[in-house]
Amino acid sequence: MGRISGVYGVRGWVRIYSYTRPRENILGYSPWYLKGAGGWQPRPLAEGRRHGKGVVARLAGCDDRDQASRLIGTEIAIRREQLPEPEPGQYYWNDLLGLRVVNRAGETLGVVDHLIETGANDVLVVEGERERLIPFVMDRVILSVDLDAGEIRVDWDADF
Repeated sequence: MGRISGVYGVRGWVRIYSYTRPRENILGYSPWYLKGAGGWQPRPLAEGRRHGKGVVARLAGCDDRDQASRLIGTEIAIRREQLPEPEPGQYYWNDLLGLRVVNRAGETLGVVDHLIETGANDVLVVEGERERLIPFVMDRVILSVDLDAGEIRVDWDADF
């Protein structure tokens, strides 16, 4: 969902680099799960707000700058159950990872390794015999997504 990118003030607040859109949506989830040396640990969100182009927040039990500075670089996650169900035809990126990508000719192009946000549209990074970048544009490039079958059908030539 994001990561802690810095400290803000002296009272335990941290700067958040949020992967959510809009950025402040990350504040709607609590607890956050922070990845530390002992694995993922839940930390309740005490308060937070949008600040300029970013987000600042304070976690419960984090009351001074020294405590906050130890959190810099920590990844923020939530449990899947905390997310709303996606609308029909919409998908969470995590649901697409590992799906097999097959073109109209029935050729397997590889599997989805990760996605890139470009501004215009998201892009599937497909790893197979070589890496392919395939725009995630429904009904033009992406013909269907079948999560149960573990497959994405695409209008994409194997030579691209």
